[in-house]
This record gives sequence, C-alpha cells and structure tokens, in this order.
Amino acid sequence: MVKPARSVVNLASLDAKWLARWRKECGGQILNPRRLVKNKPGMKKVYSLTMFPYPSGMLHMGHLRVYTISDVLSRYYRMKGHDVLHPMGWDAFGLPAENAAIDRGVDLDLWTRLNIKKMKHQMELMHTDFDWDREVTTCNPDYYKWTQKIFLLLYKHGLAYQKKAEINWDPVDKTVLANEQVDDKGRSWRSGAIVEKRLLKQWFLGITKYAKMLNSDLKLLTDWPSKVRTMQRNWIGESHGAQITFPVDQSSVHLPVDNVKVFTTRAETIFSVQYLALSFDHPITQAYSAQDPKLASFIARLNSIENVEKSKEGYKLDSVFVSNPLDPSRKIPVFVAPYVISGYGQGAVMGCPAHDKRDFGFWHANMGENSVIIKTVDPKGLKDDELEKYANIPYTGKEGTMNSNAGDVLCGKNTSEARELVVAMLEKTNLGTHKVNYRLRDWLISRQRYWGAPIPIIHCDKCGVVPVPDDQLPVVLPKVDKLFSRGGSPLAQIPDFVNTTCPKCHGPAKRDTDTMDTFMDSSWYMFRYVDPHNNREMFAKDLATQYMPVDQYIGGVEHAILHLLYSRFISKFLCSIGMYTDTTKMNGEPFKQLITQGMVHGKTFINPDNGRFLKPNEYEIQGDGGAIIKATGKRASVSFEKMSKSKFNGVDPATCIAKHGADATRAHILFQAPISDILNWDEDKIVGVERWLKKVIWLAEALSDEVKPSMFKVEKRKSEYNTSEIRFHNALVGYLQSLNMSFSKTLMLNTVISDYMKYSNELSLHIHDKNIDPSLKYKALMTLLKVMSPVAPATAEEANEVLHRFSPGTIRSILKSDWPEVGELIEGNINYNVMVNGKMRFIYSGSKKLIQNRDHCINEVMKTEGAKKWLDGKQIKKVILKKGAIVFIVK
Repeated sequence: MVKPARSVVNLASLDAKWLARWRKECGGQILNPRRLVKNKPGMKKVYSLTMFPYPSGMLHMGHLRVYTISDVLSRYYRMKGHDVLHPMGWDAFGLPAENAAIDRGVDLDLWTRLNIKKMKHQMELMHTDFDWDREVTTCNPDYYKWTQKIFLLLYKHGLAYQKKAEINWDPVDKTVLANEQVDDKGRSWRSGAIVEKRLLKQWFLGITKYAKMLNSDLKLLTDWPSKVRTMQRNWIGESHGAQITFPVDQSSVHLPVDNVKVFTTRAETIFSVQYLALSFDHPITQAYSAQDPKLASFIARLNSIENVEKSKEGYKLDSVFVSNPLDPSRKIPVFVAPYVISGYGQGAVMGCPAHDKRDFGFWHANMGENSVIIKTVDPKGLKDDELEKYANIPYTGKEGTMNSNAGDVLCGKNTSEARELVVAMLEKTNLGTHKVNYRLRDWLISRQRYWGAPIPIIHCDKCGVVPVPDDQLPVVLPKVDKLFSRGGSPLAQIPDFVNTTCPKCHGPAKRDTDTMDTFMDSSWYMFRYVDPHNNREMFAKDLATQYMPVDQYIGGVEHAILHLLYSRFISKFLCSIGMYTDTTKMNGEPFKQLITQGMVHGKTFINPDNGRFLKPNEYEIQGDGGAIIKATGKRASVSFEKMSKSKFNGVDPATCIAKHGADATRAHILFQAPISDILNWDEDKIVGVERWLKKVIWLAEALSDEVKPSMFKVEKRKSEYNTSEIRFHNALVGYLQSLNMSFSKTLMLNTVISDYMKYSNELSLHIHDKNIDPSLKYKALMTLLKVMSPVAPATAEEANEVLHRFSPGTIRSILKSDWPEVGELIEGNINYNVMVNGKMRFIYSGSKKLIQNRDHCINEVMKTEGAKKWLDGKQIKKVILKKGAIVFIVK
C-alpha cells in the first residue's frame, strides 16, 4: 500500500468531533473517559484544586493557563491510577455582580447564573476535565448555609465578635474594607478610591488568636513558593519585645483610662521617650475629640488624605501627660498622630526622636527644628569626636552602648543587655513585661452590601445578640427586583427581612443587616468539594479526613495574603474543633503544595512618537510579526504587557481555540514558559506546536496499513532485537525517562511538550525503517499517544482512530489507558545525547565503549536516521565524547 502524504488535518475541526464522542460515552458530560475506569486498589489520593473563578462571564488567557496546568496534571495522575479529586465551582458573591446589577438594571441572580453558564461552556472548549458532579456555587443557599454555620461556630468559640472600631470605608463602592483590602497607597483594592476612616460597629473574626500558629506553621509549607511564605510572614509580622505601661496624669483632665500601654522592640530606649502618639480610635483620642472640635476637625481632615500614615502632622493634647514608668518625675506629652495604626499593640506608640527616623521627623515637625533630643544609645567603638556627627541626627542602630542619659544602672551596658534589664525593672513595678506582638489585625467581615451571605445574628432589645438556631439556617437573601444605588445596607431597607422574632424570648427582634466578606465563602470551599451534596452537615468528617489537605493548589500569587491566609485560619479552626482529623502532620494546613502560575502578557503595539497604545485598526501586521502604523507609515514599537482593555492586547481564548484547536492552544501555553514565569503570549509561534500535532496524526496514517491485531498483545522479545531495533528502543526509553521526570516536577511542564516533540521526531526518523519490526513501531506510537493525551486529548484520540482505521473493531479510547511503563535500556547499550550547535537533536543508543574511539564513534552515529537529518552535508568542526553524551559542534 502506498504511504500517505503528510496530514493536512484541521486541528480545530477535531474539537467538535471528540467533544461529542466524549459526551456520548460519558452520559452527556464532558469529561475524561478515564473516569469510567476503576482505579487500582490502594493507590493514594491526589486532591488537585484550582482557585475557583468569579463568574464575570468571560474567561481570559490567565484562566486558560491555570486550567490547562491543572487539567494536564489531573489527567496524568488518573492515568497513574490515583484516586483523583479535581473539582470546580464558582466564587459567585461579591461587589462586581452587585455593581453590575445596579449599573445595568439587571437581576443579580440571573446575571450570575448566565455568566456561570457561559464560562462553563468556555471551560469545556478548553477540554478541561473537572469533576462537575462536585460543582459548588457560593451564592446558592445550600452552600452559604454552611458559611453561616462556620460563623456561628466561630461565635460559639469566642472568635466572632462585634465592636465599634475605626474602619476603612470605600467612598466609591460605599462599603467597609478589611485592612488587607487597602493597598500601600491607602487605596481600595477594587475601586482604587482613597480609603476614608470611619467609626462603626462591625463584626470581626479573631484571626489574631491564631497568629502564632499561622506564623510558625509556615515552616511546614515546604512545597509553597518561598516568596509567598515570606509575604505571609511579613503580613503576620511577629515581633518580640515588651509591653510598657505609661501612667496618665489625671490632675488636669478626666480621661476614660488611667494608663497608656505601648508595645516596643526597643525597651532599652525608655529614657529617650519624649512623647507618646495615639491612634485616631484610641479611647483617649475619642474622649478628647468629643470635647475638642479642633481635634475632631483634625481627624476628619487627615482621614481624607492619601498615604495619611506617612504624614508628619500631629495634634498635641495640651492638658494630657503621661509619666515615664521608670522615672515618674518625667512628664511626657501626648499627641494624636495619623501614622499610628489603629489596633496595633493598643493603638499607641512611644516616640524616641533620638533613635527612630520617623519619630525624629515627627518631633521636629511638631515641636520645632531646634527641639532637643535625648540620646541614650551610642554607636559602639566610636571616639568622642566621632560621636559628634550623631549630635543632630538619630542613631537607629540596634546594637550600641548605653550612655549616661540612661541612668547609672544601664550606663555602659550593651543594648541587648540593657533591654533585658529594663523589662526586669518594669516587671517589679507591674508596669511592663515581655510580649510578642503581631502586625496582623482581626479580620473585619461586615459588609454593607446585598450580594453576600447574611450574617446569622438576631438583635433583641431584651436578649441582646442572639445567634440564629441551626434549624433556621440558612438565613436566605430576600428576593429583590432591583438595586438602585451603592451604599448603606440594602438589607436594612427590606422590612420583611429585618423584622423577625427572637429565638430566645419569642418577642420582636431585628436581623443583622450586614453580609459577610466574600473571602469567608472561599475560605472553606475546598472542604465542601469532598462532600458537596451533604444536606445534613457541612461535610462528613471521614471524607474530609481522607482528602484533606489539598495536595496541589494552583492559582495566582495575587492571593498570597488575603485568600490563602484566611483559608489557613478557617482550616486550622475547623481542625481544632474536631470537624476533621489531620493525619498528615500538617497541623490543619489546607494546602500541601502551592503552585503559582505567572501572568500572561500580551503582544502590545505602541506609537514610538507619543507612547500611546495602538488599537488593532491603527496598524498592519507585517510578515516578521511587527507592525506598521497606518497613519504615519512608521514601524510600531513592540512590547509584552499585562493584558488589559486599555492596552488593546487582550486575547480571547475562545477565538484562539476556534482558530487553532484546543490541543494546540493548550500545548502552546505550556510550551512557551515554565509555570511560575510570566508568559509572553505570541500566537505567531503556535505553528511549531501545530506542526507537531499534525506530525503525530501523520505518523498514525503512515503506520496504519501495517497494524495487525497480532501486534496488540504479542511482543517481540528484546533478545531478538537487531542493532537498529536496540537503538530505536533505547532512544525512546531515554525520552520517556525525561518525560516522567518533567511530569514529576510540576513546574517543568514546558519541557513535557519538548519531550513529546523529540519522541515524535525519533519516530518519524524510523517510521519507514525496514530494519525495525512494525510491532515495535506500533507499540512506540501507542506509547506516544498515551503520554501526550493529558495535554492533547483530541489529537491523541484522532491519531488512535487513524492508526486502527483498518481494524476498527479494536479501537478503544486512548483516554482510558494507563500511563505506560518506561521500560529499561537493553543491556550493553547506553543513550547518547547528540548535540548540534548547542541543541540536543536526537538520541543515539550504542555501546558503552563507543566513546573510546572518536573515528569509530563518528562513523556509527553518522549511519543513523537522526544524523542524516541533522548532520548530512555539514562539516563537523569539533566532537566532544563522554559517557552519556556525544556533542557535535557544527559551524
């Protein structure tokens, strides 16, 4: 039979064909037929989880990248026979949906459901194989019922409480923000507005009680990126120091407290304290501002300033003083200062202008440039004349020698010794003690929004705060026809929701009208996936114990603080109250391995004259991938930027899939960069991947007429292999070994595609070789189709069908296959990597003694098909021989 020409199949056309086949085979669902194969008994579980998306209605290239990574790994684990959990759901509550409903006048629930439907269809186009039978949607009452139950459990254990506190207020979205939702410039994480400070009664979760555990257990997360662990450690901000109590002088003004407590890591500088600074919500500040309109005006003005925490402005409380606890005769002035973080320590800091740059600037800004500073620490080893340069600037080094200003007891001591002495002296008078402090603040979860889980609390004039009983959960969001404006609490405007009956006294009462921060919804969803249809309990303890923690969690590094920290807290809490048992020595950590994929950047065209981003209709693409500006004829500048509408560089995954096919798109996005790196999306380069996929189908066509049923089970014994077959076998074993290593190291999926291509090239070199038994070529091609199916399932299925086209009754879905065994090299031979101009081009299997004779080595290698392709007609300038490698340098 005449051998067929190279395949010209349209890869995109394969998608509809195989999606329909899989849907039919799998009972109407789009999933991997491998799931119909029973796993091998005793295989370990693999819980592979992707951060679930917000249903905005459109998936972008970042989604395509993360879902492809997750899908490929899950398919691989299933082929290895593992018990794989690979679920997907929707983070459906939140501000974007509510604002869209207000702006467009649409039904919130309907808008969300339609978006979910669209995005689910897009995921199917990507060939993602999620466990859709485990799907969860956070805005469904059967989900947020359990979010409310978690809140009540936290309340029961003293970890949910309500207090009046200074909060962050977004003036655009008109809602409260947690500290973590305000960036370092004082702007809202979502609207970008300058955040204002307000005093409101809000619900908090006591995450600070877990601060020590959250910080210390970072050492258990060895499979997390070090960058993420560092970000969490810095956010938790564990500091070891002392709490010092400064008595308040009550002689001239009556205040609600008789002392001010501060936390410091520099207790040895206590005799350099020249002022205390209080936060805006400190009890003294609040009491004083109620009587002093100037202070109230100062606070209101500063609250509206961008980067207010960097301001050096202060308001001196003229009639308020505190005394130094080790020298009561020293009266210390008190300021209200915007740089003092609300709630840090106890909302007060001690000011040491001589030993802190910020304190130095604040002191002179408020007390005058000529104000004296009191130094108690000198640099070590400096002579008197060298110390003069520190006369008018602060010495901020933590190591030094105490001088005479520190008193006779401390003078001459080094700072670390003096630090301990000061704490010991304070402890004798009960005015100080050792203390560990954390930057982390309790989690503010109250939101004045509609589209969120209602807080399950009832307020009764007689009984006070009353939790909603379990048998009355969920507290369901009332149906609304329309949301008219942002701001306030929409639920407070619905009398049928607000007015209720107290569960205790059965008298009239009112529901809490705030909803919960949507990070509450995403803090525990990984638990619900293990038992998503349980209507009796949040999840079965045995199932959570079996599947938790998540083995690999894949998503963006932008969630390093908020979502990941909150999830760790809730997971540890659930473990501590016996909801599940951690059998992995992870101490309740929810995610064993964290994989953070890099962003996808788009090709961006820029006008070099003014730096303006060009719209697609303003330039013409050239053959080299560049572009000419239509208006000027000049060549546009090209860069890769984060994809955004404003840069006109976004790429619709569906458009790319429709043009090139899902398999080519998936393989290309893996091939272009390692997982953790930024990926510069360049669609022009996808042709290389397309050539490879078409080559695989061509290989199946080329070998199909030689396929006989006898090949399927009977294998030729390796002792009967001839020299060509030994080389062929050993070359392919080498590629499989490399492929297995690439899969086992999940951050090397780009090299998986490279291994596929090399394997395919080796097959193409020998597909017509009469010296190699067809059964060996058949087995080699089937191995290729199996190992490539996690990345390119439609192409693997198509090639499998083409390969067996003359024996159709024998076709079985390639996706049902187990992962093939690698096999061993045939004794007496080793694999040599043949390099040409610095690139590994093919593998030669030969004798271990080959490298002992240069000329013999060259003669043997030059007989191979690989040499004919890459070295024929070229002059070999240099050959480097060593065990395991032959390097030809061709120039």
